[in-house]
Amino acid sequence: MIAGLYIDGNSALHRAAAGLKVLALVLLGTGVFLIPDWPVLAVVLVTVFVLYPVSGFGPRILWAQIRPILWLLVLFFAVQLWLNDWQAGLVVVFRLAAIVSFAGLVTLTTKTSDMLAALERAMTPLARFGVNPEKVSLAFSMVLRFIPVIAQIGHEIRDAQRARGLDKSVLALVVPLIIRTLKTADDVADAIDARSFDPD
Repeated sequence: MIAGLYIDGNSALHRAAAGLKVLALVLLGTGVFLIPDWPVLAVVLVTVFVLYPVSGFGPRILWAQIRPILWLLVLFFAVQLWLNDWQAGLVVVFRLAAIVSFAGLVTLTTKTSDMLAALERAMTPLARFGVNPEKVSLAFSMVLRFIPVIAQIGHEIRDAQRARGLDKSVLALVVPLIIRTLKTADDVADAIDARSFDPD
């Protein structure tokens, strides 16, 4: 199981309710896809970046959230540049960077137990429709926590393929990433199923 990303602190974001932070992440993730203009998305991204020092985190921690996905950002920008134009490339890059950065900030300032409790409370009304609030909250938490992990997997694959001289091949990067991501997803699903049948 992945170690917690939470870093203790006393900032306003640390003190904010876990439910509010998760809701803010959902709204941000939805909102950025409704914004078609890259200058506006740039402002959103800068705002997220500013929240890091406000929350007591230095540039090193911010860089740790962005560094693993740099190659993805470059790849997406290149694809958009080829298919559309550089403005479309910036839109995609800023959207992804904003979501990943804010997701990282949420996990850095929120204890997993608090996040799970907030999500379970929010999902409780759906229990009458056969939805298991505990499984949903655990799955959502894992998604947040695996965003930087999957990006790190991509970074490792890129380094390995570069050593083999295959770093310029998109397939050589994407196929192993998909396979390892699916394997990780299976492991997470097994963990969730095991927890759901845990008598404790």
